[in-house]
Amino acid sequence: MEHLYESRILLVDDNQDILDMLKNILTRRGFLSVRTALDCAHARTLFLEYQPQLVVLDIMLPDGDGFSLMRDFRLSSEAPVLFLSAKDEDNDKLLGLGLGADDYITKPFLPDELILRLTAILKRTYFSSFHAESEDTRLVLGSRTVYLERGIVTTSDGELPLTAKELALLKKLRENRGNIVTFDALSDAVWGENYYGYENTLMVHIRRLREKIEENPSSPVWLLTVRGLGYKLVKG
Repeated sequence: MEHLYESRILLVDDNQDILDMLKNILTRRGFLSVRTALDCAHARTLFLEYQPQLVVLDIMLPDGDGFSLMRDFRLSSEAPVLFLSAKDEDNDKLLGLGLGADDYITKPFLPDELILRLTAILKRTYFSSFHAESEDTRLVLGSRTVYLERGIVTTSDGELPLTAKELALLKKLRENRGNIVTFDALSDAVWGENYYGYENTLMVHIRRLREKIEENPSSPVWLLTVRGLGYKLVKG
C-alpha cells in the first residue's frame, strides 16, 4: 500500500442503510477499496479473504458482538479497529479500547469526524515515521531485544510481536530514555491530538507492553511508573 486511499477497509454493521451510508462517505472521500458485512459470520469470511487494513465495527450484531469478533480478528491480524456503536456507556468504550481497539465513535456521528479519526488511525499505523525506518533499530533491555522496525521483541523463548500502539509507546519512551514522559505526551503519541478519554486505556497498553519487555512485569526494572506524572524508560 503506497497511498492512504488504497487501504482495504471492512465495514461491519447489522443495518444495511448504515453500511450503505458509511461506504458512500468513504468512497466519496477517495477510498478505493471498501467491503461490507451485516453479521459476524460474513465478517469472519471477508476478514480472511479480504485481509482488511482497517475495520469499522459495530458492537451489537445479530449473531454475536463486536468485542468477540475483534478477539477473533486478533488471532490472525493486528489490523486496527474503530468501533462505531450506538452504545455510549463508558464501560463499553473502556472495554473496546482495553481490548486493543484504536478508537470508539458513538452514533449518531458527523461524517467529517469519522473520516478524521479513520485517516488518523491509518496514518499512525501505516505511514508513521517508525514504519519508514530504513534499518533495524535495536533496543536492548536486559535479556530482551526490541527490533523497532520489525515490531518484535526477542526473548530466550522466541519472538513476541508488538502491536502498533505498543510500538508507538515504546518509540516515544525511547526518544526520551532516562526522562519522564507524561501521560499526555504518551497518549498524544498513540492516539493523536484528540486523545481525551484514553488515559485509563493507556495503563492497559503499558501493562501489556511490560509483559513483553520485562522479565517480571509485576516488578518492572525498565519501564517504570512515575506516580502522578507518567512513565520512564530506564537507561541501560
